[in-house]
Amino acid sequence: MTPLAVNPEALPTPRGYSHGTLAGNTLHLGGQTALDADMKIVPGGVVEQFRQAFGNVLTTLRAVGGEPRDLVSVTLYLTDIPDYQAHGKEIGTVWRELAGPVYPAMAGIGCTALWQPEALIEILGVAVIPEERLVRPGRPEQPG
Repeated sequence: MTPLAVNPEALPTPRGYSHGTLAGNTLHLGGQTALDADMKIVPGGVVEQFRQAFGNVLTTLRAVGGEPRDLVSVTLYLTDIPDYQAHGKEIGTVWRELAGPVYPAMAGIGCTALWQPEALIEILGVAVIPEERLVRPGRPEQPG
């Protein structure tokens, strides 16, 4: 099986990475920060950044026929764990709004910084998409 790059047109064009890599029916979702279409981190704090970053993850997932219920693992990288915890109810509301009441295996990891200095959160994940919904991208992963 040849891994296939997944780079939805709705997300900024990646350079040196892919938004996702499909191997068989398993989609490895590359880390997403709260970048908007203008390649800027959305303002407003961790809840707004969670909404944008998780929305970016879901955009990549949906590009291959996936749905939020197909997520099997999600990892959150956080520059301020207490801030995330203080907004946990609001973030939970955003999760349910975007993904419904299903939760995959999850981990939250504290870190000192992310790629964009103003980013507070980065989200990556893994999804397993049923064959009957799977939409394969057109070309194999290109070596960097």
